Parts: sequence; structure tokens; C-alpha cells
Amino acid sequence: MELFGSYTSPFVRHCRIALLETKTKFSFTETDFETSAKLSPAKKVPFLHHNDLRLHDSTSILKYVRDKADERFFADVKDFDQYCLVNTAMDSAINVFLLEREGVTADSVKYVKRQQQRINDILQLMEDKEHAVAYEGPHPFSDGELRLGCFLSWGLFRERFNLDKYPRLQAFVDKLNDYPYFADTDPNRS
Repeated sequence: MELFGSYTSPFVRHCRIALLETKTKFSFTETDFETSAKLSPAKKVPFLHHNDLRLHDSTSILKYVRDKADERFFADVKDFDQYCLVNTAMDSAINVFLLEREGVTADSVKYVKRQQQRINDILQLMEDKEHAVAYEGPHPFSDGELRLGCFLSWGLFRERFNLDKYPRLQAFVDKLNDYPYFADTDPNRS
């Protein structure tokens, strides 16, 4: 099994954590924009090759990894909804980050401003929730929680936001940082 991606991608990080949690043997091939554009029709990371199987999105990769290990992918519909909301925030944050590199900012384009507001609203919603309190699975965190942690950690790493206004989210990230598989995949360590 070969996972392609970057050490800094929150989507890739979540897949790496799931592979480590399930003790799945895999190799990791670091991949940049140019290579992902050639090797994946989605033109993004992660993507996975396993024998003749080609998967092109972190969600399908996670489902595949969890299924192979006979594990549940989501704790419940609320966990899945959180995962989906965090995906929306991550997509928006990454797009804003990449657009800003090209000189497009929220001050100059209404669409970018809307993306930033989406990120802020989802962060506030996540701040108002309890995390890591009710999951009963083979690992200490659900996939919805891992996705949130990967997003928050990425946002801090890329200096996209800070968690000063979100003390519960900061406490959640601090708790996740004590989890070995989360700590071992920290982009600051790669």
C-alpha cells in the first residue's frame, strides 16, 4: 500500500494516523503539486495505490483503511457531520491560503471573504461543542475528532488562525498532542 501526499497536508495527516492506528503496512511517497497533478485526476493529495486499487480522496482512503481493519469509520451521525463541517472549513482555509499566495485576499474578493467567514463560523461551532468525551472505539479519538485536530493543527502550523478566542479547541489540540500517533505526524517534526 502506497500513500502519496505531503507532510503538511491535514488530509494526508489524518490518513497517516489511521494507517498507524490500524497497524497497516504502507509506504509514504512525498508528493508536490506538479506530481499530484500528473498522478491523480483530482490533482490533490492524498491518493493511495494498493495493488490495482486507486483511491483519490482522503475520505475514501480512510474508509478503505478502517474497513480493512474491521473498524467503524464514524462513531455516529454527529461525528460524521462534524467530519463534513471540518472538511468544509479545511477546504476553505486551504483555498484562502493558496489564493493569498497569489495575491487574492478577502479584502479584494467577496468570495474569499465568504470563505474566511465560513472558517470562522465553523471554528465557533466547534468551540461550542464537547470533544473526546463520548467516543467508544478501538482508539481514543473518533475520525470526526481526528479530522478536527488535523485541521486545527494545520491552521496553527500555517498561522491561518490562533486559538486565543477558542480555549476549548486549544485544550482539545493540547489533548491530541499527547496522543502518540497525532504527535508523530506533526508537520513540525517532518
